[in-house]
Amino acid sequence: MKRDVLPVEGITCTNCAAKIEKRVGEEEAVAACKIDFATSRMMIDWNESGDHTATLRSIEETMGRIEPGAHFVRDEAEKPMSNRLLWRFGVAFILLLAGLYTDLLVIYGIAYALAGYDVLYAAVRNVWHREWFDEKFLMTIATVGAIAISEYPEAVAVMLFYQLGEYFQAKAVHASRRSIQSLLNLKPTRARVFVEGREVEQRPEDVTVGSVIIVRAGEQVPMDGQVLQGDSSLDTASLTGESLPRQVGPGEDVLAGMINLEGRLEVWVERPAAESSLQKMIVLVEQASMNKAKTEQMITRLAKVYTPIVVVLAAVVAFVPPLFVGNLEEWVYRALIFLVISCPCALVISIPLGYFGGIGAGSRRGILVKGGEYLDVLAEVETVIFDKTGTLTTGRFEVTDIATNGELTKDELLQLASRVEMASTHPLAKAIVEQAGPVAPFATIQEEAGYGLMAIDGEHRIYVGSARYMKKLGYSIPKETSGTIVHVVKNDRWLGRIELRDEVKADAEQTIRALKQYGYRTVMLTGDRQEVANAVGSAIGIDEVYSELLPHQKVTEVERLATTGKVAFVGDGLNDAAALARADVGLVMGGVGSDTAVAAADLVLMNDAPHDVVAAIDLSKKTRRIVWQNITFAFGMKALFLLLGVFGLASMWEAVFADVGVALLAIGNAARLIHAK
Repeated sequence: MKRDVLPVEGITCTNCAAKIEKRVGEEEAVAACKIDFATSRMMIDWNESGDHTATLRSIEETMGRIEPGAHFVRDEAEKPMSNRLLWRFGVAFILLLAGLYTDLLVIYGIAYALAGYDVLYAAVRNVWHREWFDEKFLMTIATVGAIAISEYPEAVAVMLFYQLGEYFQAKAVHASRRSIQSLLNLKPTRARVFVEGREVEQRPEDVTVGSVIIVRAGEQVPMDGQVLQGDSSLDTASLTGESLPRQVGPGEDVLAGMINLEGRLEVWVERPAAESSLQKMIVLVEQASMNKAKTEQMITRLAKVYTPIVVVLAAVVAFVPPLFVGNLEEWVYRALIFLVISCPCALVISIPLGYFGGIGAGSRRGILVKGGEYLDVLAEVETVIFDKTGTLTTGRFEVTDIATNGELTKDELLQLASRVEMASTHPLAKAIVEQAGPVAPFATIQEEAGYGLMAIDGEHRIYVGSARYMKKLGYSIPKETSGTIVHVVKNDRWLGRIELRDEVKADAEQTIRALKQYGYRTVMLTGDRQEVANAVGSAIGIDEVYSELLPHQKVTEVERLATTGKVAFVGDGLNDAAALARADVGLVMGGVGSDTAVAAADLVLMNDAPHDVVAAIDLSKKTRRIVWQNITFAFGMKALFLLLGVFGLASMWEAVFADVGVALLAIGNAARLIHAK
């Protein structure tokens, strides 16, 4: 099945986007259609490959019919907003003032046509294609009805201010899209590759792993890699949200998207462009707006039945009371007020804008949210569960002591363990390999997750792992000290142990303290020894500590804790993937996290700092608060003015100002997230 991803322009209404998806999906050649409202892209899955030019023309006609002005973008430089609209509305407003002064019908007619010809055309065309009920239909009935009862100024004002509301709504949508697309625009377009003593410019996609690239001062790092030569400071704000530059030198990692501020760097490429950290961020952000929160889904479903219900109620207001009290014209006027006030724009657009704003604000500070639904869930959690190594601690272990049984020297034991540990990506294994220096790995090595590794060397078997691993194998070992211990056994003899330690992250204690002040229950799950786990837990003040857990036992603990309320799990490594997936919401430290863990999580913290957990929770609560403020405010104000209109206490002038005012205030409230720092 072939998929086309096509940029679109002019879709500023989520309700219209849903209608377009439905109609395009009914095309014979189309298997499925999805519109990414946040990034203005339409994804079309075709039933079969081939030339779809005619179908695309039909799709574009459908888009324009449902939302006038919607079309495919053929020129990336095409500007979405035009000042001609403001000129048009300005002239219409001047004509409205002239009409109020002269009371000439022809001036009102010109002003009305200038302000709303496209709304009228769209409403008539939609009715012709049996797309009966939308806000354009409401505005057309309301304004034509006002003209029919000789309320000409009101008709022009309703159309003019409805259009102005739509204009500012579109501006807010584009601002929201820019907040998300700013990350997408970071994608590097060129790399300087060092080839045979000279620099050659290539597309990052064409650069192979193992190549050496040159990054000059002021340039963007095009690919993930390790510095071979040079010292500099890097601006990492686009990836992590951190304003302070990061100092790097030989042997340190750099990521695509960072900006080299000072010297010349030679970087050894570690990953292809398609697998870089920046590319993963871009994919996550692109997919985020497709995962709608339940509140968004509820509003979308409501919009489908809202307008038909409103039209029926307006008809009841117009024609039922006159049967009992007479005065048909007065009740028709009240029904038109009812239609104007009930326009659903404030609800339909301000809710997704709130979630787009939350996702965009998060991405600017290195908190990537995979969808609005996860912001909702995070705002409801009661317990925050942490992994230890790499999450609350640095995950960078150092060998602090080596003890042997006397058969091998300390260096020989370290090198033997290193030859086995080279097959593992665990932080303990990396520390041992780094300390031992260059050695040749054994040809046959098997890893048992959560326990250790076994290597075969001729007739000999070498086991390297935790005390739990040795006990499982039936070997006796000496009593352990307080650090994290790796034991080495050859055949049936214990050869020695290697003691390692890592440091608690600088902001771990502050993070736990902040969570406890907010009323959260904090828990740490780790596979490390009880003594080490308790020492870390005590140092940072965490509520509960569970140690010596295998990966599947972590999942069991998460399930048990989830029985008392919603839980968030914060982890970083491959062993955390199952627990991340099982929690109500999973947060992964993406800078050092494994690909599997990133895929299983719902939020990715690029900065690898525990305090970003607190920031993510704050963001989720603020997003949810703004969304529900908009829902409550919009429904409340509309209900109030609907009652005032029905009882004859509000005119159509007040109705249009109430409708546009509610929409603009709701959009402005949502925009607080878009512009949040």
